[in-house]
Amino acid sequence: MNAFGFSGATFDSRLVEPGMLYVALKGEKADGNAFIPDARAKGAAKVIGGPNALAELQALARDYRRALKATVVGVTGSAGKTTTKELLRTFLACAGKTHATDGNFNNHLGLPITILNCPEDADFLVVEMGSNHPGEIAALCDIAEPDVGVVTGVGTAHLEFFKSRAGIADEKGTLLARAKDAAVFPAADDFAAALAARARNPVAVAAEPPAGLLDPAVPQPPHFAANAALAFAVAARFGVTCAQARAALDGFALPGARWRLREKWGATFIDDTYNANPDAMIAALDTLAATPCDGKRVAVLGDMFELGPDAPALHRKVFDHAMALKIPLVIGVGEQSAQCLCHCVYRDLAKLKKKFRLDVSAGDLVLLKASHAMGLGTLLDD
Repeated sequence: MNAFGFSGATFDSRLVEPGMLYVALKGEKADGNAFIPDARAKGAAKVIGGPNALAELQALARDYRRALKATVVGVTGSAGKTTTKELLRTFLACAGKTHATDGNFNNHLGLPITILNCPEDADFLVVEMGSNHPGEIAALCDIAEPDVGVVTGVGTAHLEFFKSRAGIADEKGTLLARAKDAAVFPAADDFAAALAARARNPVAVAAEPPAGLLDPAVPQPPHFAANAALAFAVAARFGVTCAQARAALDGFALPGARWRLREKWGATFIDDTYNANPDAMIAALDTLAATPCDGKRVAVLGDMFELGPDAPALHRKVFDHAMALKIPLVIGVGEQSAQCLCHCVYRDLAKLKKKFRLDVSAGDLVLLKASHAMGLGTLLDD
């Protein structure tokens, strides 16, 4: 039990354990207030509910953050947020007790829960910050009050709402402007100068990490080296050595459907279906093309969402890149992808499932990538 009277926090009544804080929020499908009796029966020590529950949750998280001794590291960017966050969790653990965002708890609901679940004696708290509308990073910074800010890069995700990459850079740069100690970002980013101008203490990081940090014999997802360079630049500020970080990477794996290697039908599948944007798609295709395999390379590419009026052109850019790489089999899935040049298209995922086994042979290397809502990962379901 912490000084605030609870041992952890959740807004899912099914996850309540004795001593926890239960936050009853009203969602589109269910009203958490209806489950308050269940939460109390399970031993919830404290309950936040009613019409002001979200505001109370965020205010409590802000107060709790101010009571923590932990250094707070915020991470945002168009791609690589989770990879960088997990690397920070791994590297910073070499310097002290570290707590970090679990799963995709990176918005106005999840970030406060992450903070409230941080142990009082933690030395570091790493919070992932997502944004698909202007102003959301500022709101998250109001709660987390980051000491260190990390921007992984400025891409094309959520163009529908930001209108331009400059708009995205402005949103991401808010984290760097609010970071009290250091603002870390890629030196090679197109918007590096704009990001540096927003920062109190800018730290531009090269795309490659220090020699010896990564094992060249271990295949890694796109941009992993650049993400590792950013994470190590932060960890090094707190005394973590390259040797310590290298040793900490033993057994490292990303959560969820992020560059997960799976074997099926004698083929190797790269399940990278957690999310997608044009930059991440192209990087994944480049990595697929450069990875040796015994059979043929196959790219199964699904629709990308929230790209606004440029969506058709951005989808064509991705598929044209795949064809230019001469990948032997490129399959498009979804309404947008079906309008692009490739070897075969399926507007309906169910139709692809019926014949997918015929397209894949033993020894093949198959990339699955699309926005999560496309459900491409279900191609590997038994």
